[in-house]
Amino acid sequence: MATTPVSAHPLLETDEQRALRAAVAALGNRYGRDYFERVTREGEHTDELWSEAGALGYLGVNLPEQYGGGGRGMVELSLVLEELGAAGCPLLMLIVSPAICGTVIARFGTDEQRERWLPGLADGSRKMAFGITEPDAGSNAHRITTTARRDPGTGEWLLTGRKVFVSGVDIADATLIVGRTEDARTGKLKACLFVVDRDTPGFQYRHIPMELAAPEKQFELVMDEVRLPADALVGDKDAGLLQLFAGLNPERIMTAAFALGMGRYALGRAVEYARVRTVWKEPIGAHQAVAHPLAQAHIELESAGLLTLKAALLYDAGDDAGAGEAANMAKYAAAEANVNAVDRAVHTLGGNGLATEYGLATLLNAARVARIAPVSREMILNHVSHQSLGLPKSY
Repeated sequence: MATTPVSAHPLLETDEQRALRAAVAALGNRYGRDYFERVTREGEHTDELWSEAGALGYLGVNLPEQYGGGGRGMVELSLVLEELGAAGCPLLMLIVSPAICGTVIARFGTDEQRERWLPGLADGSRKMAFGITEPDAGSNAHRITTTARRDPGTGEWLLTGRKVFVSGVDIADATLIVGRTEDARTGKLKACLFVVDRDTPGFQYRHIPMELAAPEKQFELVMDEVRLPADALVGDKDAGLLQLFAGLNPERIMTAAFALGMGRYALGRAVEYARVRTVWKEPIGAHQAVAHPLAQAHIELESAGLLTLKAALLYDAGDDAGAGEAANMAKYAAAEANVNAVDRAVHTLGGNGLATEYGLATLLNAARVARIAPVSREMILNHVSHQSLGLPKSY
């Protein structure tokens, strides 16, 4: 069972959004945690669930209708991911493919790029990965060293650099790479985005083994003078950070949804267990030492859900600045709520919480992902202290 999200209340969501929640939850529950763990254990991917979700229109619910999407927004896409996670089968590539890459291409791509990519991203027949993190840059996007320069003879781009912790490169048709180009007017480097097809000559990727049970693998990318066509550049080469944050704000909102779904799943399992597990006269859920931590976890998840809804609403309304602040806070709150929910769920089950049969122990590692990625909790606290509170920087 999964706890009911606060945003499912009719005052907070439309009838259509609540119907979408119910439909996605039904789909997720048909597959469930057993399916997710089986494909992970066998080194496979969630292809069946991904394909069915795409055919039903859930993967591209945020993308423009003219390209096969649902014409809705980040509110709808985030609830799709949350409900799948609450059913025990979160789809990490939902964060990457339609949320980050689909949003950037829909907002800034050329007509040709939209025609080429958006229909496939919407129906799930194509996937796109996203490469931003570098070995020596960490959370500091200003230290990105992947650079692109034009070949003056052909107008093509030559891309050089390294990326790490890029999800799903092996199953993605292309990767949206964050690089930097030199501004002809100032000589300074500025952020730019490039679509790199997986089979592009010189585009190398290497699997990074992780102590994390997930169908999606992590990769390091190496590019040495990789030649890209002139139209590989997404949008305006002078738009810089505007285009980048058009993708990063959805990334944070969707990471919050990912964490909310996982936390709801863990809490639901713990509540179900506490209702029936009897050691003394009453079920263990009657004892405050068991009940109160679960109640606190529920409150934390509900609070984080409201922040996530706020961030998604602001983003869909076109308030990029407001959405940026709210998305960072939502990601922070949801990550913390998720870690606490998983920890309390495992503890509620005692030894059974570590048993394979109950499927909670694998979440102990997975729950930390949202604390670390796509930006650390400490960098979010920096952002809030500087941008929201006006405190001085230490760096």
